[in-house]
Amino acid sequence: MNSLPQRKLGTNGPVVSALGFGCMGLNYGYATVLDKPDAIRLVRAAFEHGVTFFDTAEAYGPFANEELVGEALASVRDQVVIATKFGFKDGNPSNGQDSRPERIRAVCEASLKRLRTDRIDLFYQHRVDTAVPMEEVAGAVKDLIAEGKVKYFGLSEAGATSIRRAHAVQPVAALQSEYSLWFREPEREILPTLEELGIGFVPFAPLGKGFLTGKMSTDAEFASGDFRSIVPRFTSEARQANQGFVNLLQEIATAKKATPAQIALAWLLSRKPWIVPIPGTTKLHRLEENLGAAAIALSAEELRHIEDGLSQLRVHGDRYPPQFAARVGR
Repeated sequence: MNSLPQRKLGTNGPVVSALGFGCMGLNYGYATVLDKPDAIRLVRAAFEHGVTFFDTAEAYGPFANEELVGEALASVRDQVVIATKFGFKDGNPSNGQDSRPERIRAVCEASLKRLRTDRIDLFYQHRVDTAVPMEEVAGAVKDLIAEGKVKYFGLSEAGATSIRRAHAVQPVAALQSEYSLWFREPEREILPTLEELGIGFVPFAPLGKGFLTGKMSTDAEFASGDFRSIVPRFTSEARQANQGFVNLLQEIATAKKATPAQIALAWLLSRKPWIVPIPGTTKLHRLEENLGAAAIALSAEELRHIEDGLSQLRVHGDRYPPQFAARVGR
């Protein structure tokens, strides 16, 4: 087994590999779906390459993603940190939120079985449920922690007020939200809040849902099963307008003998020592490429060059269509 640098998620969170593995795309969200045996092999390969932090959710499938992650990691369960999520009615995002305490407990029990484990290392609320007071959500997870069924509490795409309300009841170990070179909104209010409270940050879509790799042509078409097909930022026109981000990454990558994806991840790792991105992929060579970012150190001069370049770029297109945007930052 290879090793990766380790990071601690916040003041009181778990110690994990500096780069985790986002498992969603193995069978959910994108047009390319791996057969279960192939997906299991890729998860195991991630572990063999040093990844000890794996992210899944009941909503991915629903349920199928947790099952494959549980099977893949059963033999190394005590060597990894597994994060999963609750918060959607019947585990289906299209049905809306459901974070009632009884639902949280039911999800926990079902996820434990699918993950083939006796505890969930990190249990996130997938999206804030405005119908359930955050204090009740945090209290429900606090009870599960007291019972030994959950080790750490997390939130996903929550706003600063929700984070503070939750943290006052049960310390939040980590926040998972989108963050990358072309979505820097968390820097305004979220990152300062996390630093103040000692909460770790887990950026999802750290490669801009594939765009920042430089491997996506501006005229590529997405299949109907690929959620990017409905995202304004992924229209052909928006991708053309946003090409400057890829050009900037490519410039740095060429000088560093690296790839744009590696520079995008190395940039995130440079932001704070308690940031742990979770890139996902369905390809072994991309997994190996992504993990290579952990060995890349960007100099102060290179970081300034990136910052100067970004200051001249403007992102075109919203990151979510309106119906999804309404769920975040609450």
